[in-house]
Amino acid sequence: MNPGYVSMIERIEIAGCASYGDKVEEMDGLAAINFVYGPNGAGKTTISRLIADTSPYSGCAVHWHRGTAMEAMVYNRDFVEANFNTSADLEGIFTLGQENIETQNRIGQVKRDVEGLTQRIEQLTLTLGGADGRGGKRGELDAVESAFRDECWKVFTVHDAKLQGALTGYRGNKQKFKERLLAECAKDIPAPPQQAELEAKALSVFGAEPVAQRVLTEVDSVAFLAWETDPILKKKVIGKTDVDIAAMIQKLSSSDWVKQGIEFYELNDGVCPFCQQKAPHTLAASLEEYFDDAFTQDTAAIAALRSGYKLEGDRIRLAMQADIDSGTNFLDVEKLKAEKALFETRFQLNQQRIETKVKEPSQAVVLDQVDSVLAAARQLIADANDKIRAHNVVVANLASERRKLTDQVWAFFAQIEITRPLAKYKADKADVEKAIARIEEQINTAKPEKAAKENEIKTLEKSTTSVQPTVSEINKILRGFGFRNFTIEAKGSNFYRICRPDGSDAKNTLSEGERSFITFLYFYHLLRGSKTETGMTGNRVVVFDDPVSSLDSDVLFIVGTLIREVIEEARSKAGQIKQVFVLTHNVYFHKEITFNAARCAGVALKGETFWVIRKINGISKVQKHATNPVTTSYDLLWSEVRERNLASQTIQNTLRRILESYFRVLGGMSQEDILSHFAGEEKLICKSLLSWINDGSHAIPDDLFVSLDEGMVEKYLAVFKNVFVNLRQLNHYNMMMGGPPAIETDAAL
Repeated sequence: MNPGYVSMIERIEIAGCASYGDKVEEMDGLAAINFVYGPNGAGKTTISRLIADTSPYSGCAVHWHRGTAMEAMVYNRDFVEANFNTSADLEGIFTLGQENIETQNRIGQVKRDVEGLTQRIEQLTLTLGGADGRGGKRGELDAVESAFRDECWKVFTVHDAKLQGALTGYRGNKQKFKERLLAECAKDIPAPPQQAELEAKALSVFGAEPVAQRVLTEVDSVAFLAWETDPILKKKVIGKTDVDIAAMIQKLSSSDWVKQGIEFYELNDGVCPFCQQKAPHTLAASLEEYFDDAFTQDTAAIAALRSGYKLEGDRIRLAMQADIDSGTNFLDVEKLKAEKALFETRFQLNQQRIETKVKEPSQAVVLDQVDSVLAAARQLIADANDKIRAHNVVVANLASERRKLTDQVWAFFAQIEITRPLAKYKADKADVEKAIARIEEQINTAKPEKAAKENEIKTLEKSTTSVQPTVSEINKILRGFGFRNFTIEAKGSNFYRICRPDGSDAKNTLSEGERSFITFLYFYHLLRGSKTETGMTGNRVVVFDDPVSSLDSDVLFIVGTLIREVIEEARSKAGQIKQVFVLTHNVYFHKEITFNAARCAGVALKGETFWVIRKINGISKVQKHATNPVTTSYDLLWSEVRERNLASQTIQNTLRRILESYFRVLGGMSQEDILSHFAGEEKLICKSLLSWINDGSHAIPDDLFVSLDEGMVEKYLAVFKNVFVNLRQLNHYNMMMGGPPAIETDAAL
């Protein structure tokens, strides 16, 4: 355990109570010793009450070092009321018996063990959660969670535009999105579709409210392709070969020419349209026989091909145009337009070739094939129709389709988009959680061990406690400082009563000063004791709230001496009192308890703080000071004595003002009381100083006992010191002169 380790109050926040406003007043950076000065009604008691119990103050807070609170013992008007004014007897203060050294040593050892375990628990807790509970390993875990949450949100931002329908309810909520994504990652579900497919489907499902679409007209090319492959196209259509004119016609390959010339021959009444000679009467019969029924049938077939081919081609062209004009978003319109344009080009060329066949039946014609073009067009239309039919199914089952697509989108995120960040997240989280588990295990092991040690201390305390030592100590102080008309005595096993020398009860007949003094002494001894048989060795925070506000002046300095002892115990860190707050409105008392020769120019020493509370427009304000904020002319007078900056003409006035302030104003002592402690020349010099107390500041004395040469200045200073020595105030003299404290422990008025 760190021997300098001390748990204490680090910060106090005050707001919305008593004279404090809604704005939080902070006392931050508190130390082992904290001096608070403020006039009556400024808000000091509120601070003491807050330290005693924070529960009534919802807008206030007391922050302990690493969250470990100690017992707070508070001396204020509430303590006086609870322990003196409202009870017939004082509760006994149990303290450890001094005779059992072995038990004392064991308690000390076990207490050190408890402090070591407390420090270990606090250090582990600090490692676990940091100083504010949000750092340490838990902070690291939060950072891992935050980093993964950001990675998840990247997925959201990338896909929100095109898949937003599946993300409804998660927009603007990173944590909710991450939790859903983690839940999806834990599922065992089929692989989702690809991103492009999801986006296309989302356009339909999550776009404007979808409506059913008409299926596109499919291209029926069977009849068209049949015309395209008709054998008549390749057949040479000519007349009979056994007719007398056939040889000539075939020789001249003039069948088509002759067929066309017959029309002119008939119109010219048998006269040859070329030679204008009357043709033989047998020519008409020969021509008719040459162009027989078979020829007629073949030419009719060619004519039927021409009309049928055109009809089917026009039907196909119009069907493709209708599909192009349908406006469906499922058809690749540009590709179908390209196929239609190619079809129309070939269709037109083939029509021209068929016209040639009509005019020249004897010619064989080969058409450009368009079956591949039509096949491509049919496929485009078929693909679009598949999508339209699927879309129409979606329209008919929109709610279920949206749910299905949403599940597929989340599966896509979980199985494809987040896999690498997820692996890192799991590994990092597992490492931090293991460390947290180890720390928590150590804390859970140390806590029962600490509790067992604390129970052992209680058992040891019970075996060696008593209320009687406190009786003896309080009575010793009362006797030592002249309080002889009352004492306290044990009443039963755990109560005290205040009684007169004749045994009668004195509680209700004490003066205000006596009442305050006995209550303070009771509190002072309670600091090292307990109202029960256990708990007197625990570490404590002590608060003195205006402890001299109602004390008679003759005991003010006794209280100051005792409080300084408590302060030095906290400063040394050696005892059970770890932190002290002193709140007062009394300037002289403040200076008495804050004086420290080691403090240079009033600058706060390490381990102490200075505060001032003021009311501004009815609102209490707390201000921290780097130096002691309370300075009086009393200090300035002492500085002249310390620095020997004294002239013979001013020495009496300087020393007089010090004695007047300390003994007459604060101590309430008369001139006779002081002179009774001197004799001889010193008494004369002392009387000279005291005479100045009566009139030196208002008139010029007309009688001095001694002349004020340099030797007499030294004598005045010696007598001045002896006033403090003889009246048992050497501690105050040494304190103000910057020297070591007196050896006597009872040096007080």
